[in-house]
Amino acid sequence: MSGRFRASVLLDEDFSVIWELVPDKGARERTQKEVLADIEKVAQDERVHAIAITDNPNGESEISATYLGMDISKLGIEPLVYFTCKDKNRNQMESELHAMARAGISNLLVMTGDYPINGFKGGPKPVFDLDSIHVLQLINEMNHGLKVRSSTTMAYTNFFAGAVVSPFKREEAELMTQYFKLQKKIEAGAKFIITQLGYDARKFHEILQYVQMKGWNAPVIANIYVLTYGVARIMNSGRFPGRVVTDRLMKIIENERDAPDGGLEARLNRSAKMYAILKGMGFSGVHIGGHGLKYRDLSRIIEEGESLVSNWSEFVHEFDYPQENGFYYFKKDESTNLNSDEPVDLSRNIHNKSLHHIFSRGVEKVKFNPKSFFFKPLHSIASSIDGSWFERYFTSFEYWIKGLSNNCMACGDCVLLELAYLCPMSQCPKNQRNGPCGGSLNGWCQVNPEKKCFYVRVYNRLKSYGEEETLAAHLIPPYDWRLYHTSSWLNFYLGRDHSAEKSGIKRHNGNE
Repeated sequence: MSGRFRASVLLDEDFSVIWELVPDKGARERTQKEVLADIEKVAQDERVHAIAITDNPNGESEISATYLGMDISKLGIEPLVYFTCKDKNRNQMESELHAMARAGISNLLVMTGDYPINGFKGGPKPVFDLDSIHVLQLINEMNHGLKVRSSTTMAYTNFFAGAVVSPFKREEAELMTQYFKLQKKIEAGAKFIITQLGYDARKFHEILQYVQMKGWNAPVIANIYVLTYGVARIMNSGRFPGRVVTDRLMKIIENERDAPDGGLEARLNRSAKMYAILKGMGFSGVHIGGHGLKYRDLSRIIEEGESLVSNWSEFVHEFDYPQENGFYYFKKDESTNLNSDEPVDLSRNIHNKSLHHIFSRGVEKVKFNPKSFFFKPLHSIASSIDGSWFERYFTSFEYWIKGLSNNCMACGDCVLLELAYLCPMSQCPKNQRNGPCGGSLNGWCQVNPEKKCFYVRVYNRLKSYGEEETLAAHLIPPYDWRLYHTSSWLNFYLGRDHSAEKSGIKRHNGNE
């Protein structure tokens, strides 16, 4: 059994099938017993290569995906454990990874995770200490022997970690920042990609084309969600972050529920056709999920899907569900209802330069460019202030200035220079330093729907100067909490923050 999922993903002749399991609350509830009984049947089905286990989806608390993965592996099929960046800090993540390595769980799907909303006696504190790129870096280092001290290297692990991406975004800025972040995920060690869910054939086609165009050696697995009326209504309203059900599709599903079976036949047929289309397009596999989905339903989707693969192009027109004024990276091929190989003109839609951005760029050239005439004098002044009686007042002054101009959180490890002078620590609820999560809707934030997604704003600012692709090039390390409530200006000039190596600034320990 061990390694079967990995082999199915990496071998061109195999088509991976993953069944998604939502654990639900509790430890020994009826729904969990029913699901585990179904898993015993799935374990005997050689067409299914792994069981995916979600990690507290939609911000609710459920049984540990890690522990359930250990249970499932005993039933004779490999688990694919969702490993999210919420609810635990970097030390707890590393601890959990060590536990999984010891238990023989190797398949991981790394993602940001949904913002926590409900918990015991109130709302829980969100914890986004690392982002998905940092976790992939950690896993990659563990696979090659994690160095924990100068003289100690941990035993090699054997994780097979993948990443997620959402091509189902309406705005250019939403979509391109997804792709820019995906590039960094692959560079950080992601071995495969699974898409977010949607029902637009062109968008599925687009992610395949984009990966091929970039020359990334990363198999792509498509998401098939068997859509019931109740779940469709929630997704259509935008209450499930990142999942797209358009109004037109919603009307079709509303009509289907009037059937004697409540629409079961229609939704299974839809899923089988999606299976055929996605396999025909060239995806490496499918990830199949759905509320209350039984093994008999899963088996039928696979069987019918396989029977339709030879005629997959005939069904593409049934999955024409574009978002209103939606952006596509490639131009449409009218003969296939998919995409041509020609990208659209990205030079359009240039946004006006903001006064805040113009002013901040000027300040950067004077104060923070190591080639600036003023840099050495400012470095000397910072060295004099560091550790002196005046440092406390200087830090308070900086916090006051940056609080007015940038909503500063006094983190001491500033990324304003990389992110168009916008702060992810104060303006992104998930504190994402390397790109967006997948939860935005029509350019608006998942957590604060009245605000534009932080990275939509960053992208639009950078594009006004033709610098948007720097978002793919700048890999920002995790925030160093040892710098909290210290002066980011002093930390920058004295080489204590993340930008020291990039800027070529010599580290100053305060005793020089």
